[in-house]
Amino acid sequence: MTFINGKSHTEESGEKRKKARVLMPTWRRFSAPAFRGGLFEAQDVFAEIDEIDLLCIEARPDWQSREKWLRKFLWRDVSRQLIYVNPGLQPVTLRQDYELLVVLCQQWYELLYLNAVQGWRNRCRTAICWLDEVYTADLPGSRYWLKALNQFDHILVPYKRTAEALQKLLDRPCHCIPRAVDTLRFSPFPSFPNRVIDVLSVGKRLPKIHAALLDLAKEDGLFYVHDTFTEGGNLLMQDVAQHRAMFANMVKRSSCFIVAPGKVLDFHETQGQMEVGMRYYEGAAAGAVLLGQAPEGDTFHALFDWPQAVVSVRTDGSDIAETIRELQAQPRLLQEVSARNVFHTTARHDWLYRWQSMLELAGLSQSQRFNARRVRLQAVMDHYSSQYGSDLTPEIPSLAHRSGRLET
Repeated sequence: MTFINGKSHTEESGEKRKKARVLMPTWRRFSAPAFRGGLFEAQDVFAEIDEIDLLCIEARPDWQSREKWLRKFLWRDVSRQLIYVNPGLQPVTLRQDYELLVVLCQQWYELLYLNAVQGWRNRCRTAICWLDEVYTADLPGSRYWLKALNQFDHILVPYKRTAEALQKLLDRPCHCIPRAVDTLRFSPFPSFPNRVIDVLSVGKRLPKIHAALLDLAKEDGLFYVHDTFTEGGNLLMQDVAQHRAMFANMVKRSSCFIVAPGKVLDFHETQGQMEVGMRYYEGAAAGAVLLGQAPEGDTFHALFDWPQAVVSVRTDGSDIAETIRELQAQPRLLQEVSARNVFHTTARHDWLYRWQSMLELAGLSQSQRFNARRVRLQAVMDHYSSQYGSDLTPEIPSLAHRSGRLET
C-alpha cells in the first residue's frame, strides 16, 4: 500500500510513481468520522490487491468554515458552479498519468474534496465515482450539484432504486454494486475466538428491541454490549485500521449481532426506501447470527440467499427474548448459522469482488496481488466446506456473479 500526502505528490518527480496505475484520493487525514470507516477499509483492501496511490488530501486551517459555507449554499446554487470549488484543502498537482481514478464518497458533499486535485480529469484515463449513501428522495433537492457526476465515466451506488433514478438524470452509466467488507479481517478463521458477547448492537437501534435486551440482561445475565452515546458514527477515528480491527474483534466474539435496514429511524430521509446497510456484511463475515429484520424487496434476498441469513424478530421486541433463549439452547444450530454466514460472505461479499467489477468497467486486468488475496479467501471457504459440507447450501455462485453487480 502506498500512501502519498498531497505536498509530496506535488513536489516529487513522477518517476517514483510509475508503478501505480490507479489513483485513489482519501480524506482520512483531515476527516475521519467512524461512519466513513467502511469505505476507508475498502480503500485499504483495494490498495493491498492492486497498484494504487492512496493520495492523502490535507486540509488548510479554514477548511471547516469554508466547507460549511459551501454546503449551505450548494442547495440554492443556480449557477451550478459551487460544486467545483475547493472547500479549503491543500491543492495537489499530479505528476503522472493514471489508467484509473476511483473516488469513494460516503456522502455527496465529499465530491468537493476532489477539487483539491487539480486537473485530475486530464491525468486519469477512466474515472469512477462510488457514491455510497444517496436515496431517491434526495435527488430532487440535489439538482444544483448532481450534474458534477458527469465528470466521471461510471457512477456506482449500492442501491438499485437509486441507480435507476440516477441513470435518468445523468449522461453517464450508473451501476448498482453492493457494499462489501474486509472478510479476512472480520472472519473468525483461523483463530476462532470464543464468543463471549451474547448480543452486540452498534449504532442506531430500535428502542423497543433495546429495552427488551436490557430486560433480558437483567433476567438471564445476558452479556449485552451496546452503544451508550448518541451520534457515535460522528466520533473521529484516531487510526482507521485500529478502529476497524477493534470493531471486527468485537463482532467475531459475539454470538448475535443486531441488524436493521439502513437508516431505519430516518424515514424522513429514506421515504420508505429499505436498503442493505453495512452491518449485515460485517456481522455475517464475522460469523455472528444476524438478529433483526431483513430489508423488504428482492435486493437483500439476492445478496443473502442462504438459510437463516437473518433470524427475524419483531420490531416491538416482543419475541427477542424467546428467540435468543431458543438459539442458546441449540449450540449446533448456532454453529451452522455462523458457518453459513462466514462461508457465503467470504464467497461473494469481500471488497475484492467489488474491485473486480471496477476493473471490468475500466477495462483493466487483475494484478498478481489480486490473485494472492483470492487464494486467502479460498482457504477460508475450503475450511468451512470441509467442516460443514452440505450444511452450507445453496452452492456458491460463479466468480463472475460474485462481483456483486446488480445492473439496472
